[in-house]
Amino acid sequence: MSSSNSLKKKFSSEKQKIADSKTNSVIRTRFDKVLSQKFSSNDPLYGKSILIKDNIAIKDEELTCASNLLQSYKSPYNATVVDRLYSAGAAITGQTNMDEFAMGSSSEYSLYGSVKNPYDLKRVAGGSSGGSAAAVSEGLCDVALGSDTGGSVRQPAAFCGIYGLKPTYGRVSRYGLVAHASSFDTIGILSKNISDTVDVFSVIAGFDLKDATSSKEKVLNKKYYHQHGFPKNVGILKREVLSNVDDEIVKNYDIILDFLRKNKVNLVEIELPYFKYCIATYYILTMAEASSNLSRFDGIRYGSREKASNLDTTYTQSRSKGFGPEVKRRIITGTYILSSGYYDAYYSKALKVRRLIKEEYNKLFSKLDCIFIPTTSSPSFHLKANLDDPMKMYLSDMFTVPFNLIGSPALNIPGGKTKKNLPIGFQIVGDSFKEETLFRFAHSLERARLFK
Repeated sequence: MSSSNSLKKKFSSEKQKIADSKTNSVIRTRFDKVLSQKFSSNDPLYGKSILIKDNIAIKDEELTCASNLLQSYKSPYNATVVDRLYSAGAAITGQTNMDEFAMGSSSEYSLYGSVKNPYDLKRVAGGSSGGSAAAVSEGLCDVALGSDTGGSVRQPAAFCGIYGLKPTYGRVSRYGLVAHASSFDTIGILSKNISDTVDVFSVIAGFDLKDATSSKEKVLNKKYYHQHGFPKNVGILKREVLSNVDDEIVKNYDIILDFLRKNKVNLVEIELPYFKYCIATYYILTMAEASSNLSRFDGIRYGSREKASNLDTTYTQSRSKGFGPEVKRRIITGTYILSSGYYDAYYSKALKVRRLIKEEYNKLFSKLDCIFIPTTSSPSFHLKANLDDPMKMYLSDMFTVPFNLIGSPALNIPGGKTKKNLPIGFQIVGDSFKEETLFRFAHSLERARLFK
């Protein structure tokens, strides 16, 4: 069945919206290929327009990871998620801006320039999947894919007022995702409503022979993910932790908690296990993995090559000119962490702490159905506000990184707005491979319409 007139009209409208957009969220489009695609109304994602983050491979399309080093690179194959989207009748309409090699929390470290927040063009969209979040929020597509290594789907989703899912590690194939930190990276989904998130998740989740880390854990029938219902026991933050959270976020958090109490949900105040160690543990491990993963981008195997008189100088000049400041910072720090004399002091110790964190969360989830906490401690911040202070930028992920450390699924849900009309997001976190708990909870809160 050829593309209907209604689909053509829809894609034409989205193409014009992208052309008119001021957020710098979409870096290239492929509507010419979409219009020649055959669609069937029987397909589960019939005609859904989907934008893909620029670190997920689409055959014969540029795959630059927003880096100077990969400006001339085109992917020779599709990522598994892309093949699954095609088979479900989705229309992949383009690619989104991001932090270079997915390293950042604001989508300001990009070859293509900063992504701007649709609610305030002077503020960040979040990162590293800021392009995907801003595009969905602005209505440039139905759904977008991003990658979440330490909050890179959920944090920008919170800043842009949309849903952002980080599935369980191993639930969605990473084949075709350019690696940042391999034991953390997860392909995630961003959308304006929970139904679209569920529909796309049901298509892309599941075991993949091409990815050794993908799980054989059963993916439920889509109808189970579309049910609604409140969990019985929900973990919430203690008041002392909330003292570091923006007052307007706390106010909306309390509105939701009051609603849950009225619906007979048992709210249990908890301490997030080893919370003060999570950021340090996360960055030690991810920087170490990044330094290893990015060693292949040397101007010889991959990437733009600088002319030089010998091999060592070729490597040095290619990487020096190709990588941006944040990527260099993480490679240098990661190489230091893995070097002789420091491996045991930092990397080995961080692995042990990660195991302890996972064990403590396992104990929590044996008593709780899920955890409900803010996604970020503040609304979106101004462009360039944190660029000169890496530690402040890293701390913006303090509520998201614990769940990449343990691999559990986490979902950002829209939670109203501030007086300045900036979106607020809250995070539902469940036990591994229990995405249905998150979806049912989110469906119920979406139906409640607490923030109009």
